[in-house]
Amino acid sequence: MSDELSEYLRAKEPGKAELAGLWRAAIGLQKVDGLTPSAYLVETARRNIEGEITIAEAGKIIGEYYKSKAVRAEAAKTRTDEADIVSQRITGILAEPTFSFSPEQLVSIHRRLFNGIYKHAGTIRDYNITKNEWVLKGDTVQYASCFRLVETMAFDFSEEKKFSYASVSMDEVVRHFSRFISGVWQIHPFGEGNTRTTSVFAMKYLRTLGFEVDNDIFYENSYYFRNALVRANYSNIPKGIEETTEYLERFFRNALMGEENNLQSRYLLVGGWKEDSTPTSSAKTPTSKTVTAPASNEVAPARRSIALSRAVRRLIEALEGEMSRAKVMKAIGIKDRVTFSDYYLAPALKLGLVEMTQPNSPRSPTQKYRLTAKGKKLRQEVVKPKQRTIKSDV
Repeated sequence: MSDELSEYLRAKEPGKAELAGLWRAAIGLQKVDGLTPSAYLVETARRNIEGEITIAEAGKIIGEYYKSKAVRAEAAKTRTDEADIVSQRITGILAEPTFSFSPEQLVSIHRRLFNGIYKHAGTIRDYNITKNEWVLKGDTVQYASCFRLVETMAFDFSEEKKFSYASVSMDEVVRHFSRFISGVWQIHPFGEGNTRTTSVFAMKYLRTLGFEVDNDIFYENSYYFRNALVRANYSNIPKGIEETTEYLERFFRNALMGEENNLQSRYLLVGGWKEDSTPTSSAKTPTSKTVTAPASNEVAPARRSIALSRAVRRLIEALEGEMSRAKVMKAIGIKDRVTFSDYYLAPALKLGLVEMTQPNSPRSPTQKYRLTAKGKKLRQEVVKPKQRTIKSDV
């Protein structure tokens, strides 16, 4: 992809530079699915930037262009029509001064981007998926279970609303935002188009929070962005690989703080990069594979580890000495026992961060919980001393 519309970034007219930034971000995001918009789309975008047509009119022009059978048939070979149509729609959404922080907004963005392109546009998937990732050497992220997608999204958004960006440093802003966005992406609520949808949501959310975002980073580094999301949600303990938002934080530090961190995907490859590790074009664009789901939704769904990390982090922050279930729930601010068990306690026990005082009598009314040596070590790494103010229930 050539450096489309870059001349407008240096334009004296703020409107032209801003519009060019939105178009470039939209065009760049097509690369996460291995797509390249056509020269016709770029020329149409240029007409919009010059003020000849509106963004909406650009959409109509692109739509009319692909009504031609000959054009449509040629575009189908490389999905250029999808790249063009979605690029215009992303630009339109980014240009709108509206946003609602909710799972419904995420669904709405997906519907608007892919209406008429995917049959499932704006529809939550009802099947489980895997994707073979080049950056994972063919392995897949464990995405959220189709049985609990709505609940999982609601949980993540509810947790995010409790966080105040105004009271923390930019380092913590980037760290927390990376965790939240990687969690939203890991849910993968749609059959396809999740990265582009999550990206648009992230950009709109950051602006709503008042942050200035360098949109051009999505033009230049969208493939890195997707691979960073993958690494933020992948762990393989036997191979010594743990999920990390380190790479995603580098991306957002560049976008929000003007840093110049190296954003080359080869350095994200698990096990290290070698000369023969260069991805092929097909390896760059993993597509969803349907996984046969259990017949009953009574089976406890596999919850993604990145979201659990946030919940478990709150648990280990609250747990001092030996505490009863009721005491821990009160300290965290959780009233629902099922939510506490599914998202906080069970994962912490499974990870070996928390243990029961009476492991042979798990249902004992006098059962209490405490941090293991591993849990204590983790708390020292992630919890600030001033946060440890909760008294133990002894």
